[in-house]
Amino acid sequence: MQVMPVLAAALLISGTGMAAAANSTRIAERGALLLGNAYRCGIADERVVRAGKVIRDLIAAASDDPSERVAAKSRFAEIFRASAQPEGDGHRPAPPCKMVMTQFERLEHFHYQIGVR
Repeated sequence: MQVMPVLAAALLISGTGMAAAANSTRIAERGALLLGNAYRCGIADERVVRAGKVIRDLIAAASDDPSERVAAKSRFAEIFRASAQPEGDGHRPAPPCKMVMTQFERLEHFHYQIGVR
C-alpha cells in the first residue's frame, strides 16, 4: 500500500514552506488515515492527539479560506472514524500496524526536528 509513504512525503513537503501549494483536503484525508490507523494499532492516545494538532495546523496553513478549512476538517473526522475501526472501513484492507507505526514515528520525528512539541 503506497498511501503511508505518500502521506509522509506530503507532510514533510508541507512543513518546508510549500504548504500554500498543498491541498488542505488532501492533507486532511491522508493525516486522518495515518492517525486513525495509529489509534487502531494502539498508539497512545496522547501521541495521536499531539500528532492531530500538527495535522490541524497543516490543514489551516493550506486552506485558502474558512469554508475550505471547515470542509477539510469535516473530511478529516470522517476518515479518522473509518480508519480507527478495528475491522477497517470495509472497502480495503487496513495497513499493517508495523507500517503505520513506522510512518507515525516519522511524523513525530519530523515535527520534533522543527521544534513543534
